[in-house]
Amino acid sequence: MAVITASMVAELRGKTDAPMMECKRALTEAEGDMVKAEELLRVKLGSKAGKAAGRITAEGVVVYSADAGIGALLEVNCETDFVTKNDSFLGLANAAAALVAKHNPIDVAALGALAYTQDGFGPTLEDVRKGLIGKIGENMSFRRFKRFASGSKLASYLHGTRIGVVVEFEGSEVAAKDVAMHIAAMKPVALSSDDVPAELVARERSVAAAKAAEDAAVATAAGKPVQSAEIVAKRVEGGVQKYLKEVSLLNQAFVKNDKQTVEQMLKATATTVKSFTLYVVGEGIEKKVDDFAAEVAAQVAAAQQAA
Repeated sequence: MAVITASMVAELRGKTDAPMMECKRALTEAEGDMVKAEELLRVKLGSKAGKAAGRITAEGVVVYSADAGIGALLEVNCETDFVTKNDSFLGLANAAAALVAKHNPIDVAALGALAYTQDGFGPTLEDVRKGLIGKIGENMSFRRFKRFASGSKLASYLHGTRIGVVVEFEGSEVAAKDVAMHIAAMKPVALSSDDVPAELVARERSVAAAKAAEDAAVATAAGKPVQSAEIVAKRVEGGVQKYLKEVSLLNQAFVKNDKQTVEQMLKATATTVKSFTLYVVGEGIEKKVDDFAAEVAAQVAAAQQAA
């Protein structure tokens, strides 16, 4: 049986806002698997267990560079929020984005090999990164980037330094900018329902089916009528379709006017969004959660041994 620590419970609670004991039960049932535990909570608690799922713990910045119709969005990670305000770190991040736009490196390694000097370090971007690690005293890394050179118009929006959006479009620049801001706020996973990744659809269908099965078990235990298989199937499919509308950009209610969808707003402004890219700092990265109780206990034990 997996050992469920207080830090694991705290991490799951931070992601889901679910009650602490529910988090512990879910982790126990999932044998410590965090992803499975989240799914179990969603089955039991519904949407209440997902409202904090977008919380991000890793630190860093998202920067954007554009020149002559070519753009680049880049994420650089570091250990603490304090470093994200350091001028040398920000200089490195912005320079890296400009190098992506200009030279089109194939990956992070190729980006690091490009010529660049800063703060007395060089002659490559990677040399500067390593030099700043020693100077600032904190690790930092180039996580991901995307270059935009399709010939479409580009609209970008940076929400501080933690969220970056680039929209490739044709039509109204004002409408495209509004869409970029909408994406930063609502975080769709795809342009349309058809574009939502199959694994996400399958996961949502699995959650909906498990929820329906639990409802049936509760009804049976209470001596109440159980819905037919046909009705249950319709409920599951209805839940999936609701999810698809919530996570696909064109189907979402427009943040500036919830009486119309994003698709309707774009049609009214004769604008077409061809694609979008959304970066959220630390998305998908699990930050180390310190078990302070264990740390203190270890320090006390060490002190007693030394005495």
